[in-house]
This record gives sequence, structure tokens and C-alpha cells, in this order.
Amino acid sequence: PNIQSNEVILWYCQLPGRGPELLVTGHKGSKELQEPLGRLSVEADRRSSALWLAQPWRGDAAVYYCAVG
Repeated sequence: PNIQSNEVILWYCQLPGRGPELLVTGHKGSKELQEPLGRLSVEADRRSSALWLAQPWRGDAAVYYCAVG
């Protein structure tokens, strides 16, 4: 189902041997990221979200989680 308008999309990154850390949040549309360099996208119908890293490097190898809150 659609994510409600009062809910936030949250992206977490979990590096090996560490706990998850909040990376970025968003509501709807596209948002440029400075750290890490890239873009967060939340589709207009609020059914999906994508996180793109512009210049990934080996240190970005991790588990990435998307959550709604």
C-alpha cells in the first residue's frame, strides 16, 4: 500500500561489525545528498524509494535498510 503522507522514509547503513546508522530521510520527490554524495528518490505514489550513491567506493560496502516511520 501507499506510504501515508505523515510517514517518513528512512535509509540506514550498517557497516560490517557495527550497528545500523541513520543515513538519510525523505518524504516525497528527489533530494540531492551531500554526504554521502548521491540522491534519494521517493516515488510520487509513495510506493517505493531508491537510494543512489554517486561515487561508491569499497568503504561503502554495507547492508542498506529502508524503513518507514
